[in-house]
Amino acid sequence: MAAIRNLPVDGRRLWDDLMRLAEITDPGEPYTRRSFSPRFLQGRSWLAERFQDAGLTVSIDPAGNLIGRLAGSEAGAKTIVIGSHSDTVPSGGRFDGAAGVITALEIVRAMRESSFHPRHNIEVVDFLAEEPSEYGLSCVGSRGLSGKLSADMKGYTNAGGERLDEAIARVGGNAAALDGPMRDDIAAFFELHIEQGIVLEQSSMDIGIVSGIVGITRIEIVFSGSADHAGTTPMHLRRDASLAAADIISAIGREAQRLAGRGEGHFVATTGVIEVLPNAANVVPREVRLIVDARSEKRETMEEFVRFVDVSTQQVAQQARVERTRFARLSDTVPVACDERLRRMLGESAQALGFSVMPLASGAGHDAAFMAQIAPAAMIFIPCKDGKSHTPEEWAEPEAIAAGAAVIFAAVQRFDAEERI
Repeated sequence: MAAIRNLPVDGRRLWDDLMRLAEITDPGEPYTRRSFSPRFLQGRSWLAERFQDAGLTVSIDPAGNLIGRLAGSEAGAKTIVIGSHSDTVPSGGRFDGAAGVITALEIVRAMRESSFHPRHNIEVVDFLAEEPSEYGLSCVGSRGLSGKLSADMKGYTNAGGERLDEAIARVGGNAAALDGPMRDDIAAFFELHIEQGIVLEQSSMDIGIVSGIVGITRIEIVFSGSADHAGTTPMHLRRDASLAAADIISAIGREAQRLAGRGEGHFVATTGVIEVLPNAANVVPREVRLIVDARSEKRETMEEFVRFVDVSTQQVAQQARVERTRFARLSDTVPVACDERLRRMLGESAQALGFSVMPLASGAGHDAAFMAQIAPAAMIFIPCKDGKSHTPEEWAEPEAIAAGAAVIFAAVQRFDAEERI
């Protein structure tokens, strides 16, 4: 490991802890700590010990979030929260989420070692189940904390029939207490994350100041035609559902390119699920099911895209002599802008430390999107090799993680000094 430049955090200690947490993984499936699993709980137990070693008071809130708390020097002060998540996707990486949690821990250690006594309370948070869980829901802990975990969601079940509220209780939470936003004392939220993309790396930039987190809309489309013999049915008599599907997939790609090229914020769309029935080489497809994943930094752009897909699916169905039998939004979240003031503090802190910065939208969802609904929130991205994430090959350099930790530490100091108690 190359030498880490002189920074107000201990980059080597940060890196060592991150690698130790990575060792807590399902055997033969690195790096896997699925939320609610025994391996996840083992990782949490290890984190709780590290929190305690750092002098933090450790607890689990009703939403199942693991919290380490350092009391501020002024009575009645609000709380600055720093954190991310420690759960992973199957065979995920060592950095997605975990780097943000260990960074938050290292910042508190650096505070104590530098004799910095914050006026605000400081909390390090490992949010529960940021990644999609076996209960069909992501960002469980941050949803719960922000009052966005509905009664219906609490009743979601896994393959074994366990309800989500039961699973939250099993990890130390209390879903029955989640009837609205849990907190009104949070003054600011900061999160570090690997970019999960290649913009920073290709631009040779150190830090991305996240402008906002996209809203994500998933649309299900079903075209229904007729299953006929592929050799004996004349072309002009066919009702081939795959022709409508092919046309709309191409149209979606072209429209996404157009919207992304307008320069009005991040926009992408992907047709990631294509299911053909009966899926036989010698049978004309009678049905095709598509799921489109669209992500936009601006809600207006998303609504424009959904209208386009709605009209276009009807048109291609008519042209192919098939029916559009389903058009539905499976899920829909709104985009969230990061707090301007916190972004400014992060940018100024990075530049003061000698790091290059650029604004960057987040094309993936994060706990910060829910935290932003109850408090000022901001994120930074650090480069990751080749943009790879959710894979064992996921990699971020030790120097990059230390740089991000130093930037958030400096921004927390600025905020603590400037914010009125």
